[in-house]
Amino acid sequence: ARFREVNPAIYTIVTFPFLFAVMFGDVGHAIMMLLAAIYMIVYEKRLASVTNEIFCMAYSGRYCILLMAIFSIYTGLLYNECFSMPMTVFGQSHYVCESDHSKPFHSCPEASTDGLILDPKHPTPYPFGLDPVWHGTKTELQFTNSMKMKMSVIIGVTQMMFGICLSAWNHLHFDDKLSVYAEFLPQLLFLGSFFGYLSILMLVKWVGGTVDTPIKADLYHVIIYMFLSPGNVDCDDGMGNKECPENLMFRGQGGLQLFLVFIIVICIPWMLFPKPLILRKRHEEKRQAGFHALRDEEETGPGHGHGGGHGDDDEAFNFTDIFVHQSIHTIEFCLGAVSNTASYLRLWALSLAHAQLSAVFWDRILMLGIQMQSIPVMVICFFVWALATVGVLLLMESLSAFLHALRLHWVEFQ
Repeated sequence: ARFREVNPAIYTIVTFPFLFAVMFGDVGHAIMMLLAAIYMIVYEKRLASVTNEIFCMAYSGRYCILLMAIFSIYTGLLYNECFSMPMTVFGQSHYVCESDHSKPFHSCPEASTDGLILDPKHPTPYPFGLDPVWHGTKTELQFTNSMKMKMSVIIGVTQMMFGICLSAWNHLHFDDKLSVYAEFLPQLLFLGSFFGYLSILMLVKWVGGTVDTPIKADLYHVIIYMFLSPGNVDCDDGMGNKECPENLMFRGQGGLQLFLVFIIVICIPWMLFPKPLILRKRHEEKRQAGFHALRDEEETGPGHGHGGGHGDDDEAFNFTDIFVHQSIHTIEFCLGAVSNTASYLRLWALSLAHAQLSAVFWDRILMLGIQMQSIPVMVICFFVWALATVGVLLLMESLSAFLHALRLHWVEFQ
């Protein structure tokens, strides 16, 4: 790092609480965190004298906690979860029984067999967030896992590409055009042609197709065979047999993938060779110019030159060290593009853990006490549920999400 580089803290003010909220998204838990943050802000002068070390850490980050809570309310609305329960803030579900449209989806007899259909009166997706019809279904976990996993990859690729763009601003600020052409451009093309293309395919699969004819492409298969068999999207064996025709999502996909593979392969030597070679050429030209200046000084005689020799201009230059450093940088970036993208799946994993723990506490503790229809048992179960929610979800789980969000900014954010 050098002085006067781009300060990423300006952007981290937004990205850090957002990544935290992706893992912590729950309206109920976020409101409790918001109330705690507001309390520390309103009474900050009174609380400044508290000497408890653990409380002082939370007190020092009260404004950060405020932002994390606000973003968590937003993602909780997206996930449509409040203490693991679905909400109807934006209306009832748009799915109804096919046999009787007047029946609610949770009492539909064919819900677990033939499935539900979109309400003819509202044949559109849910206005905002996840449709509450998914809660409690057999395919809820499968659906939310797929959604959150793809969302994590898209968020990760977007943030990493933004980090590469910040490096370009640094290069331009220091007038290092060589790094712009020999590092920034190949890095951007490499990541965009690989995982940027994967992110676009995810978006196409989400928004493309219709209810009756959805896109069923296996994106893992598409990306893997993009390198194993470039240009062969539908698994054509050359005899006219297409083993995976569903992977063809649009016209010209095979040619586009072949071109992207070519760009990815070209970017590797582009990052490796030009910069060390150009730096060596510049050094040789500078050294040659120094020799010419010294010879002219000797010919004009003493007193006419500047008397400095060439000691200051003949800077130490070791081509081997520079080439090894560039090789390490290239290998690290290529491998990091894969490992860092996979590392963003922690957003999905932490979000899944938070949702499942919240559901277990709600169903197995609070609802169990209510079902027993005993006031003492209800009070005890509510007390246990409140302790588990505050201790495990609001303290331990929030600290885990905080550390993972911090790591994503410290390591994966280029």
